[in-house]
Amino acid sequence: MPRERDPRAGSIEQLLAAKEIVISCGSGGVGKTTTAAAAAAMAAARLGGKVLVLTVDPAKRLANALGLEGFGNVETQVPAEAFADAGVTPRGELWAAMLDTKQSWDDLVQRHAPDAATAQKIFDNPLYQNVSGRFVQSHEYIAMERLYEIHCEGKFDLIVVDTPPTRNAIDFLEAPQRMADFFSSRFLRLLTAPSRSRLVNFASRPFYTVADRILGSKFLEDIAEFFLLFQTMYGGFVERSRAVTRLLHDKRTTFVVVSTLEAAPLHEAEFFMEVLNEKKFHLGAVVLNKVLPEYLLDDQACETAGLLSVRSDDLAKRLEPLVGPPAQVARVLEEVADNFLRFHVVAQREREQRAELAVTPEVVATVPYFETDIYDLEGLLRLGEQIWS
Repeated sequence: MPRERDPRAGSIEQLLAAKEIVISCGSGGVGKTTTAAAAAAMAAARLGGKVLVLTVDPAKRLANALGLEGFGNVETQVPAEAFADAGVTPRGELWAAMLDTKQSWDDLVQRHAPDAATAQKIFDNPLYQNVSGRFVQSHEYIAMERLYEIHCEGKFDLIVVDTPPTRNAIDFLEAPQRMADFFSSRFLRLLTAPSRSRLVNFASRPFYTVADRILGSKFLEDIAEFFLLFQTMYGGFVERSRAVTRLLHDKRTTFVVVSTLEAAPLHEAEFFMEVLNEKKFHLGAVVLNKVLPEYLLDDQACETAGLLSVRSDDLAKRLEPLVGPPAQVARVLEEVADNFLRFHVVAQREREQRAELAVTPEVVATVPYFETDIYDLEGLLRLGEQIWS
């Protein structure tokens, strides 16, 4: 009887071939954005189709690496010349977009406002310019909203998303629901009550008396007007947030957690994987950056380093005619051998950490330290090769 095919992906290549949305997440400073761009570049080169990498505030060198002087909310194709310079003929197309929070909010308001006049009133409100960029959960929510919009347009076969930098890695998962909850909250009703009626209930009167004295009545009026206008879009916001949540849970969507093996980011990565599992999101892979090279785990090399440390004096005497005084040579040989043995211990510890992580995700991929920074598409593809298969 033939064996049933294992539905779990065996590599990043298989994972990306089976999904339409890949969400790269993790704490700051672990190479999340670069990893997302590298995965998208490999997908365009090897799998074909139209691939989009949606990034959030990428470093300028990433734009240069993609062969673009700059890009924004509108998707921009990475030029064929960038692949040619890397010595690659891609099977598909690579596109890039950077989340523009303000522009995305403007688009959202125009989409959900009941009419053009209401939309213009929101744009003209003194608070809107500040709120659209700094509102609680604004960045996280709009990233998921933009993803939903692009996916619904159906122009791309694969979308790789670099999630916003957040204090808590799960903020963007909860942002759609939190946004909807806020617009129906008691606090919001309290703010907008005076604009609905001049009869302010007894419980809320002290709040307005103090706030009016500190902030001024015009400020309170602007707040009330702003949220009253926004409440005209409540139905659209709620329905959209539910649609975004459904998309995140869809079988076509997967999450890739990026981390290093340092204590703090690894702890956050493990916590995030637990949350994904608890909330029933699909965890496709873990990518571990800056991992020590495999040759440090070689038992024969370790044995050689041990002998080199013990016999450094004898070897130094034999090498004296070639490299200099035996005492100096012996110190160098012993230091090199001891450093190798110390790195061997760390590499073993990293291997155990990887084995523990491998129980949860479908794929665990590692990226070694690179001698140089990634500054072009060739570098992105070189990183992508490390995680691909």
